[in-house]
Amino acid sequence: MTELTNQLTKQLIKDETRNLIKDETIDQWFTGQQLSQDVGRLHQYFLNLKIRHGDLVLVCLDNSAVYPVLTQSLWELGAIVHPVAATTPLAQLQAEFSEHDYSLLIAKNELADQIVNNEQLKREDICLNTFADLPMFINKAITAEREFKPLVEPNEDDLALILNTSGTTGKPKRVGLSHRLLINAATHNIASHRMGRDDTAMIVMPMFHINAQVMSCLSTRLSGGRLVITAKFSASHFWQQVSDNSVTWVSVVPTIVSILLINEKATVAYDQLRNKINLRFVRCSSFALPENKFRSFEEHFDTQILEGYGMTETASQCTLNPFEAQKIGSAGKAVGTNVAILVNGQFQTNDTEVGEIVVSGDHVISDYVDSQPESFQNGWFLTGDLGYLDEDGYLFVKGRSKDMINRGGEKVAPAEVQSVLSQLDFIDEVAVIGMPDDLYGETVTAVVKLKNTFADHDEIESQLKEYSQKNLAQFEQPTLVYFVADFPRNPTGKILRAQLKDELLSVPTGK
Repeated sequence: MTELTNQLTKQLIKDETRNLIKDETIDQWFTGQQLSQDVGRLHQYFLNLKIRHGDLVLVCLDNSAVYPVLTQSLWELGAIVHPVAATTPLAQLQAEFSEHDYSLLIAKNELADQIVNNEQLKREDICLNTFADLPMFINKAITAEREFKPLVEPNEDDLALILNTSGTTGKPKRVGLSHRLLINAATHNIASHRMGRDDTAMIVMPMFHINAQVMSCLSTRLSGGRLVITAKFSASHFWQQVSDNSVTWVSVVPTIVSILLINEKATVAYDQLRNKINLRFVRCSSFALPENKFRSFEEHFDTQILEGYGMTETASQCTLNPFEAQKIGSAGKAVGTNVAILVNGQFQTNDTEVGEIVVSGDHVISDYVDSQPESFQNGWFLTGDLGYLDEDGYLFVKGRSKDMINRGGEKVAPAEVQSVLSQLDFIDEVAVIGMPDDLYGETVTAVVKLKNTFADHDEIESQLKEYSQKNLAQFEQPTLVYFVADFPRNPTGKILRAQLKDELLSVPTGK
């Protein structure tokens, strides 16, 4: 066993009669013993399927209590879990599966029922405490000729988790996180957030995201706390869920804070339940909250907000505002991480100019799964984000040097969306950019040059959005569509995206 799997196993044994994880969708708590039974059942099941050390497993599931036991059982085998968005369309899921040598695909029922069950991709279903009938597809092309062999346990530097983080080239980067990186990150999270056995964390973020996987789920489990897993964030149910389950902290993105502030049902629920709510804090990251929203939330909901900065490549956080010494507008101070600013080739670490944020530490990757050495320099990871450190070591994030769109915490690669939309026969050229949005930070925006300049824009927009729903994950789908006769370009013909965005900001409508 690695230290990671050893600690997870000990937790379930120690708390065999205690309710540890709740699946909010089915309103059911699971004890350490029930969770341990599922881990053991899955462990043996995977062995029987000839899943081995180093195998890739693609997971496309809605949030549920099965996620933690699924990852633990696969990690014990030395397999590598690669979760993707539950909203991933079938075509995109199949393309991902075909591109890499996955030994196993685990998909939610709606998708599983659409996948052809044949001799190469054989469907199996397993009944668990945490999931009645979990669909799996074994890749017989990989496993059929294998012999049964003794278990090869993983070591600390074996990969445990692969997560996608979008790149500007249109192809998502695969971030590989080892057992060592995961437990180091969780250890820093536990100390900086003062997590303990008395805590109950609620997961409202998607489980394919680093925030839910490590910050909330793994860190809480290793701290001895309890978990409440919701299917997704619901403003109208949020405060009731917090109250009913004695939740002590939640990790969110600024969009969720904004929604809770303006949602009338949420406000009414909080006012009715305020005496039963005991939140220690709400952790918020992704992009800085405006000061007025920060103060309004803390004052109205009587709950401290802790803002931080992190990313998939660092297995969650790099910085966090200290409990007793916050600076509103900053992302806080380094936590278990070395943080510097790269300015004109020099690494500055205090009272710096604005430059590229770079990080290093025992929870930071040293390369991507598909090697990209240009993202690393002298032991530092180059984040592509811009910012500065003040005289007290607080980090202020000023923007991104890349074209990434940040929609409510989800990173969208414009080139990937452009590639999909370009398949539409009425499009001559398309650029995808992020436009400012009060709720989501940025909204995915398609700027279209049509082949037929006299086409009906309303009809075209309707077709484009319908096509997007079938071929893009929900967070990747454009919500705004603009039509242009041409794009601003540089002398070589490349679209000037910043100039395009400025031009569109002066346009009163998206038509």
